[in-house]
Amino acid sequence: MSWFSQTLTSSIGKKLLMALTGLFLISFLVIHASINAMIFYNDGGETFTHWGHFMGTNPIVRTLEIGLVAGFLIHIIDGLVLWKNNNEARPIRYNVNNPSANSTWYSRSMGLLGTLLLIFLVIHTAHFWIPNRTNQFTTGEELPLYDMMLDIFKNIWVVLIYVAGCISLFWHLLHGFKSAFQSLGLNHVKYNGIISFVGTAFSIVVPILFALMPISIYLGWVK
Repeated sequence: MSWFSQTLTSSIGKKLLMALTGLFLISFLVIHASINAMIFYNDGGETFTHWGHFMGTNPIVRTLEIGLVAGFLIHIIDGLVLWKNNNEARPIRYNVNNPSANSTWYSRSMGLLGTLLLIFLVIHTAHFWIPNRTNQFTTGEELPLYDMMLDIFKNIWVVLIYVAGCISLFWHLLHGFKSAFQSLGLNHVKYNGIISFVGTAFSIVVPILFALMPISIYLGWVK
């Protein structure tokens, strides 16, 4: 076994892989949130459709999409392995245990939050990405995503599921953003304050932006 494969299979290697894929997915969230925000132009979906078409047909973006899917799969699998290993490392609970003294509840619940996000991701891709890509492969045409959004988000239960997914994303990012920099050894007393501020701001702004999309459509603010 090479040093590279040994590194990836070690506990430190798994955390490093989790950090790298996490930061990669964070960069995707920036792009995805920016495209979604185009609906707030409230121009009948013209701006959103223009940029959505660019993202769906540009050959460079479509190629990077393969890396995005791989990044999701690696992040999910690596997270499940780390969660399993952490549980196996301490099979017997201490008689006196006060975990809140050393960590936050959401840092201890990343496995649960990640699972909730996975369920939300399956629902989200089933609503938009999978039907659109399937139609592109079979007919060469894109589906009217903006009209699909207006139709799907008429259902209050779907809106509530999306909002719940955004809440899970908030807690997941709140720990994951700062944790990624720590795993990469980039935590330093000089920069920790900035990393914490940016991470907290990102964890708030992006999920709110995502949640506002279905809420605004359901309430008729965007038509």
